[in-house]
Amino acid sequence: MKRKDIIPTTTEHFMREGDFIVSKTDLTGRITYGNEIFIEFSGYEEHELLGSQHNIIRHPDMPRVVFKLLWDYLSQDKEIFAYVKNMSKDGGFYWVFTHVAPIIDKNKQKIGYTSVRRMPNPKAVPIVDGVYKSMLDAEKQAGAKEAMAASGAILGKLLEDKGVSYEGLINVLQSL
Repeated sequence: MKRKDIIPTTTEHFMREGDFIVSKTDLTGRITYGNEIFIEFSGYEEHELLGSQHNIIRHPDMPRVVFKLLWDYLSQDKEIFAYVKNMSKDGGFYWVFTHVAPIIDKNKQKIGYTSVRRMPNPKAVPIVDGVYKSMLDAEKQAGAKEAMAASGAILGKLLEDKGVSYEGLINVLQSL
């Protein structure tokens, strides 16, 4: 369960080049595994993470539609790459470039998800942050009922204006 008692701060924790944050969840998003780097950056103890919903590290600066997009891809058994701002237990934050994919067992059944996060391209983070702020503003202005549509419209217009797919945009940003 997401912690409502944690107040976001302006303290940024920077991933180190070569670090990989790895976590696994069941089909409902409950954490079943987290490597030492995940535990370090999250600021939680392993026992606090295991069994918790992955949104325990969700930062309130993240537009909801980004997670809808993520779940839409995963529901189609597709992998997805994304930029995500996570929140540590201390209220600090850290940006990641994440790859999330379904875990398929030997019987070809989806049994969960794995997420591998690494240091994002530092040139891309201010761009993504600006886009996310616009999306979040649109969500707030639209109200809860229309938030997803409003935020999605911002992302859709950006993709249309740039003439790229979502995957194309992510690839361009990571290669800046």
